[in-house]
Amino acid sequence: MANIQRRPEGEGMISQAETQAETIVAIATAIVPQQGSVGIVRLSGATAVAIARRLFQAPGKQVWDSHRILYGYLRHPQTHQTVDEALLLLMLAPRSYTREDVVEFHCHGGLIVVQQVLQLCLQQGARLAEPGEFTLRAFLHGRLDLTQAESVADLVAAQSTLAAQTALAGVQGKLMQPLRSLRSSCLAMLAEIEARLDFEEDLPLLDQQRLLDHLGSLVAQVNSILATADQGALLRTGLRVAISGRPNVGKSSLLNAWSQCDRAIVTDLPGTTRDLVESQLVVAGIPIQVLDTAGIRTTPDAVEQLGIERSRRAAQSADLVLLTIDAIAGWTRADQEIYDLICDRPLIVVVNKIDLVPADHLPPLPPLSQPVVYTAAARHQGIRDLEEAILASLHTQPVGASNLEFTVNQRQAAALTQVQTALQQVQKTIAQGLPLDFWTIDLRLAIQALGTITGEDFTESLLDQIFSRFCIGK
Repeated sequence: MANIQRRPEGEGMISQAETQAETIVAIATAIVPQQGSVGIVRLSGATAVAIARRLFQAPGKQVWDSHRILYGYLRHPQTHQTVDEALLLLMLAPRSYTREDVVEFHCHGGLIVVQQVLQLCLQQGARLAEPGEFTLRAFLHGRLDLTQAESVADLVAAQSTLAAQTALAGVQGKLMQPLRSLRSSCLAMLAEIEARLDFEEDLPLLDQQRLLDHLGSLVAQVNSILATADQGALLRTGLRVAISGRPNVGKSSLLNAWSQCDRAIVTDLPGTTRDLVESQLVVAGIPIQVLDTAGIRTTPDAVEQLGIERSRRAAQSADLVLLTIDAIAGWTRADQEIYDLICDRPLIVVVNKIDLVPADHLPPLPPLSQPVVYTAAARHQGIRDLEEAILASLHTQPVGASNLEFTVNQRQAAALTQVQTALQQVQKTIAQGLPLDFWTIDLRLAIQALGTITGEDFTESLLDQIFSRFCIGK
């Protein structure tokens, strides 16, 4: 990415090697042996069409026009051996994802065919794409800004419908628009202040109160965007929840009832679960990884001991622990010992098997600062109460109930915090009566920080940091 430059808005991007840019190729679909009906190999660059013409034979009088699908055969250019019967999709610059010439071979899925097609493209002079390089080229050619590019990665990695919706909003520019508006406002303010520095005698006095009011409005806008960071983190990474407790208190039954499928073996024998059992759920738009752990107890069984140790580690690393106790046995000494091990973690106490005791004989509990939920997992009772307790434990507005148009990620939130601090410092500078040139210092910092979010200001290391997290074909 040496000597990369970005053209002014609306003029695309340029690089030192623009006229001799390499054509890149990658498999753009997940490849699983014996699975997948279609596999796509994608080319982008100046020689993409030439490579396609050497490899693809389209029978009849099919026209190689942009945004047309051709039917034909992929053949080895020297041996003429047929590799696959396929479709070719041609997208000529600038009407393509990268704003370069793009060719996609839609082959039969699986492993062998797409690998053969990829190798043929490499033999014809294409280079294997680096992670995220297609989207990087889309950014460098001005098709996407950085917020849209990062949203592409979020859309691919989305684990819930709501996560996909907010990522798509980012791809469509709903985060870019308010950020660019903020930057434009800051630039206009800076220009007005600098004009006073150069032509103070020729201009009317600066209305400081109007400027302070405008700064206050900008800070409020930044705060509003920053408020989406917590919800964004939940949508992207979700929660890791561990179900812990003594053997035979119904942990596996709780997992099965919650996930609505038999993921864990349920018996009346203690110590049935020997290892971690995982289930992926979505609650109010939040992806949740639930771990059913082995019952924690003292045992001579070496295999069970390994499972118990893993249970302890899972509880210590989880975002939330569901300490499950048996309503029949009540709070036992063993429950207290487990509680003492994990009470420093975010915790919900789940009293299970309440269907097996009279309602007026529920077990007394010691004074606890954590919430308590009552369930009958075998009868699928109390699951909704458990989900509500989990959402309440997040100490944030439930994601599914909020009207989210977009969310910011960790990098964007860090930059917005810099913007917030810089604008507040400008307010203090004005209030302290410091000279105009002092006002511009922090205003420039705010403008620069906003530019790093959208891509008006960027470095090679920033691009490496962002695009290295992408898959190779995107």
